[in-house]
Amino acid sequence: MTDTPASAPGAAASDASVPPEAPLAGLRVLDLATLFAGPLAATMLGDFGAEVVKVEHPAKPDPSRGHGPAKDGVGLWWKLLGRNKKNLTLDLSTPGGRDVLLRLAAGSDVVVENFRPGTLEKWGLGWAELSAVNPRLVLARVTGFGQFGPYARRPGFGTLAEAMSGFAAVTGEPDGPPTLPPFGLADSVAALSTAYAVMTALAGRERTGRGQVVDMAIIEPMLTVLGPQLLWYDQLGYVQPRTGNRSTNNAPRNTYRTADGRWLAVSTSAQSVAERVMRLVGRPELVDEPWFGTGAGRARHADELDEAVGGWIARHDAATVVAAFDEAQAAVAPVYDVRDVMADEQYRALGTITEVEDEELGTVKMQNVLFRLSETPGAIRWAGRPHGADTDAVLAGLGLTGAEIAGLRDAGAV
Repeated sequence: MTDTPASAPGAAASDASVPPEAPLAGLRVLDLATLFAGPLAATMLGDFGAEVVKVEHPAKPDPSRGHGPAKDGVGLWWKLLGRNKKNLTLDLSTPGGRDVLLRLAAGSDVVVENFRPGTLEKWGLGWAELSAVNPRLVLARVTGFGQFGPYARRPGFGTLAEAMSGFAAVTGEPDGPPTLPPFGLADSVAALSTAYAVMTALAGRERTGRGQVVDMAIIEPMLTVLGPQLLWYDQLGYVQPRTGNRSTNNAPRNTYRTADGRWLAVSTSAQSVAERVMRLVGRPELVDEPWFGTGAGRARHADELDEAVGGWIARHDAATVVAAFDEAQAAVAPVYDVRDVMADEQYRALGTITEVEDEELGTVKMQNVLFRLSETPGAIRWAGRPHGADTDAVLAGLGLTGAEIAGLRDAGAV
């Protein structure tokens, strides 16, 4: 069933039940969001025991179901993003859909949404209505630009956040264009931030007895990830340039090609590691240079250091280089693609990649839960399920009769 031993923290569960010791067992989450930050935040909560109900439009499934490669017509990205979620179809713009959502919200702890500001209010599902049926509810609103301000109503995506945060401006070669990541970096960072914000709001609820609104603008978490750039500019007028793989704070720091054509990454953020590397590559005299004593000084001599390190690595195969660096207690790592990740012994030891049984595709491999807890581990109970697979069960759980469910379906509400 799993690459991880069944007793290991984060092992994939063999059935769909939530272990009573799961840290978020009993927490109920409504995931109204799409593409990608909001849904991923809900996934993270579900991984640790929250009961997550994914709400999708009856005729317009979450677009992530169609993103990227598919197998036998089944979107693979959705298998990851939709894991541990029950799937309900509901048209929130209809009276029937609105009423069902309010009934669900009355018994839930968290609602995650990413509609443009004002959309839920237009449907009679804003904070006023939601908090009226459940004063303890936490409403996480994830948008590109936040709930107010001159850009609030603009369509917002992670790519825009990667551009506007300053990330793209410092990414790429010095003489090349700003570079965007080939994956949803800003969305993923915002998802982590949203999950943290939700748990913070729930902790606050324990003190006040009241829920609240989380306003998460995807453009903001990236600023934190980028570190002290704002402070540097405020105090020094310094604007960080594009430096490719190099750092303005230390050197040598780059990727280097080995004699057998592999690429290795070297980092020398610690002074002691920088000294070990230079002795290892046969250039101990550089350690005695006055400029070598600081990271910034070494960065100013990056050409010389890269020539020394890169030249030595180029004369040896990857296995020899890694072994020599390990013996010298210097920091090196191979540049992996997904094939290398799947085969790596450290990832295997951690159980980072696990197998999940899926009703559509059989056994699928995916990333395990985000971290390990020694006493109350998370688990993947199932991969993303088909569109609307749990609609009848969720509605029946609200007390709706078969006739009432049929009526909602006839009206296009589900």
